[in-house]
Amino acid sequence: MSNSNQPPPSTFSSYLEQTAALLSSAASYMRLPALASTGIAAALTSLLYFKQKALIYPSHMPPNSRTDLPRPSQFGIRDFEELVIPTDDGEKLSAFYIRGPRGGRNSNITVLMFHGNAGNIGHRLPIARMIINYIGCNSGLAVDAQTGLNYLRERAETRSHRLIIYGQSLGGAVSIKLVAKNQDEGDIVGLILENTFLSMRKLIPSVIPPAKYLTLLCHQVWPSESILPSIKKVPVLFLSGLQDEIVPPNHMRQLYEVCNAPSKKWRPFPGGDHNSSVLEEGYFEAMAEFVAEVTSEDAKEKMRL
Repeated sequence: MSNSNQPPPSTFSSYLEQTAALLSSAASYMRLPALASTGIAAALTSLLYFKQKALIYPSHMPPNSRTDLPRPSQFGIRDFEELVIPTDDGEKLSAFYIRGPRGGRNSNITVLMFHGNAGNIGHRLPIARMIINYIGCNSGLAVDAQTGLNYLRERAETRSHRLIIYGQSLGGAVSIKLVAKNQDEGDIVGLILENTFLSMRKLIPSVIPPAKYLTLLCHQVWPSESILPSIKKVPVLFLSGLQDEIVPPNHMRQLYEVCNAPSKKWRPFPGGDHNSSVLEEGYFEAMAEFVAEVTSEDAKEKMRL
């Protein structure tokens, strides 16, 4: 696939910076309840119990996220498909499938990406573009885990591909659950986690301090610290922004400590916050190195043993 019509690297960096700024504005929304005083505990109780889905999955942040969807072509991506995938319960899920360079050494590898709670899949296209640039593999952005994975397994073009699951923030919790459930199939060769949390209940005191005594009311638990140790067949890369203002960095470190994967790597980014870690030097290089390691012939032989 020709690169003659694609924007220069400096433009991609600008796209990433715009994405980080946009999502940071959404992240500030998540911290608004922290400004509340302990004098409104009753209101917080109702908010946490009855409105927690709106807090955890803010579909309207950033503004117009449900109506304005950036397209791959806006970022110089030419070889892609917009997908609408039906689910078993009658819903329709949106996804992008973006092909890497045809015939490249990683053309039989697909990265399935699950983003954080704010924004939409279009807001993560600059990240997908950089993954293709650095790794040369295909990239898929989906909004439902098992449905997206099943689609890749059934699609003629990708059913024989090796899969990397990549999750950011809440998408990391989704990815952990997905890999734990599907690791025995043998097609998932790596899991990449960025700035994700131990559990939603343990995250609440950082995001909504006055609600720290009400965490048992949270029914959207996402207990990653309990699920991650069960992943014993898939290598894991941890990408941690040490200036994360939403998820305390010690959440990522504790997840690393409890991880029982056959191999695990820790990559901290001293200047990275919750949404800007992708801008840190070495971020995509760390991903490319990890993918090269887990897809090497030695790694494949170990997976067979």
